[in-house]
Amino acid sequence: MPVDNIRYDLLTQDALRGVIRTVLTEAATKGLPGEHHFFITFDTRAEGVRMSTRLKASYPEEMTIVLQHQFWDLTVAEEDFEVGLAFNGIPERLHIPLKAVKAFLDPSVQFGLQFTVEPEADAGAAKAETPAAAAGPERKKPKSELKQELKQGRSKPDQIKPDQARPDLSAPARPEQAKPEIKPSPEAPAKGKQGAPAPAAPSGEVVRLDRFRKK
Repeated sequence: MPVDNIRYDLLTQDALRGVIRTVLTEAATKGLPGEHHFFITFDTRAEGVRMSTRLKASYPEEMTIVLQHQFWDLTVAEEDFEVGLAFNGIPERLHIPLKAVKAFLDPSVQFGLQFTVEPEADAGAAKAETPAAAAGPERKKPKSELKQELKQGRSKPDQIKPDQARPDLSAPARPEQAKPEIKPSPEAPAKGKQGAPAPAAPSGEVVRLDRFRKK
């Protein structure tokens, strides 16, 4: 079966939407002629549709409006139109793109048109997967493996949760290496703070051994 790459069906629908545009423009400037009136069904989910939250909740998928006796401020543009209508005595303003129109009917002359509304692509599904999502969920390491990595120095601190960074109380603590004690030279007098000579010992005299050897 041959493929219609030109899409005559869409071109025909665009041309027929031009009929709706022309008819609504005439009604906006001159009013409805004779007994003509319009039933317009549109997709409330289509892009560009603007309506109150109250109406959106009542008509989540599609809605049919009637342009006959009570409507006002009908304005028509190249790709959309706006109109004021009352619903249960509450005035509302609707903004409807022509591409959202699913059906147009003029019962006075039994004229009707039907259209196919292309569904809008889901923006959430069009997003590319992030590298983290494509790689799948990260495997949670057991505590024993994390402790082993800590001992070997392979695990970074920000990769360990506080409850996993507790020291292993079963292992004996490593004794600190003793620091060598530095004693002052017996030839140089000991100094206290700020280079001042240290006070003499309160008892006894320090005698050098060489004094006894000379005797």
